[in-house]
Amino acid sequence: MKKNRQVAHPYIPNSVPQVQQEMLREIGVVSMEDLYVDIPEHLRLREAMDIPPALTEYELQRHMEKVMDKNTTCKENISFLGAGCWQHFIPSVVDEINSRSEFLTAYAGEPYEDHGRFQALFEYQSLVAELVDMDVVNVPTFDWAQAVSTALRMASRITKRNELLLPKNISPDKLLIIKNYASPDLKVMLVNYKESTGMLDLDDLKSKLSQNTAAVYFENPTFLGPIEANGQKIADLAHQAGAICVVGVDPNSLGVLAPPSHYGADIVCGDLQPLGVHMHYGGGQSGFIATHDDPTFVMEYPSRLFGIAPTEVEGEYGFGDVAYERTSFAQREKGKESVGTQTALWGITAGVYLALMGPHGMKELGQGIMQRSQYAANQLSSIPGVTCKFASAFYKEFLVDFSQTGKSVKEINQALLAKGIFGGVDMSQAFPELGQSALYCVTEVHSKEDIDTVVQAIREIV
Repeated sequence: MKKNRQVAHPYIPNSVPQVQQEMLREIGVVSMEDLYVDIPEHLRLREAMDIPPALTEYELQRHMEKVMDKNTTCKENISFLGAGCWQHFIPSVVDEINSRSEFLTAYAGEPYEDHGRFQALFEYQSLVAELVDMDVVNVPTFDWAQAVSTALRMASRITKRNELLLPKNISPDKLLIIKNYASPDLKVMLVNYKESTGMLDLDDLKSKLSQNTAAVYFENPTFLGPIEANGQKIADLAHQAGAICVVGVDPNSLGVLAPPSHYGADIVCGDLQPLGVHMHYGGGQSGFIATHDDPTFVMEYPSRLFGIAPTEVEGEYGFGDVAYERTSFAQREKGKESVGTQTALWGITAGVYLALMGPHGMKELGQGIMQRSQYAANQLSSIPGVTCKFASAFYKEFLVDFSQTGKSVKEINQALLAKGIFGGVDMSQAFPELGQSALYCVTEVHSKEDIDTVVQAIREIV
């Protein structure tokens, strides 16, 4: 009878028994069990794991393909989903460039095989800075939620205050992340919005501003769709109270909407996903932060910044970190915030997208989206019992109220799915005061036929 013999696992590095023993001796322990002595016995699994037999590579590939084939995606269905992750057209050259090995292997922008990564990130920063009309842009954070959380902490450090005013119509998921990021030393307070317009209630804002307010944050367009027309008034109120004005923006809208820097924003943040990044389940998000070239703000960035500088060779320039000493990479546990992995690849992707589009392309894109979204809203409003919720201008997202139809958003969306359509995001749970409402998103990928199809489908359902 053959004895069980230990073998190296093909997918686990250093699994050769002799190598493991050498590593254990090096750190001064006898067995692998010695590494887990801090784990209580009752938390350890002692019996064999209940897992199926191992698969060959081919069998594993077939199994995964069957699992993935169960997905229903926006390729097979018409989608009107948005609320933080939007379907936009992505030119093929974007994927061609960001899949190059010198970019695809990017980890926090490190030059593992640097064939221009630092320059690519510098160009991305420059292009986003031009889009938002600011001077300084960071290497991307994980997503919009982290970007605004970091921006608010920057504001708190600058003002030495501890209260944050946020709009009540913010994404519930984003709000949870901000509260978690701000805790325990920063207090988050919500400012009401006008149910008639969906815009911030200025009277409520005035009543909550105080000498403890570090920052006032609002979004444009708002999470529920309306364009915030009182941006300058909000910024003025914040500044009068000695607070910093932070504005979250959909960068995709800036071909037709004024950037927040034009109405008083001190810090601008948002998500890069609308700029050439595909929608992914659990990924594809990437946040940016932008400010003017003011050392007071620049030195509070916890994330990396890339700049251009002359080299020893006359007329030659290089690209590298700016004020690296302010980051947690340099200060470690003494850093203002801990910054680890960043979504540098999506920054490069956004840079390629913006370089392709240019100012005229972004303007044409924005105009096309607004024409489509206005048409969709008008057509949906023509259905008996269906109305658009707010009497305000909007960009690509708008709230549709089904309360008078006698059907819930959930019922309508289930019926739409049976017709190959993803309806709008159900807002009835997160915002019960808005009734049976759904947030619909229309972008440049939607044709008139797509819009007419969902209108006719809803007309039949209700």
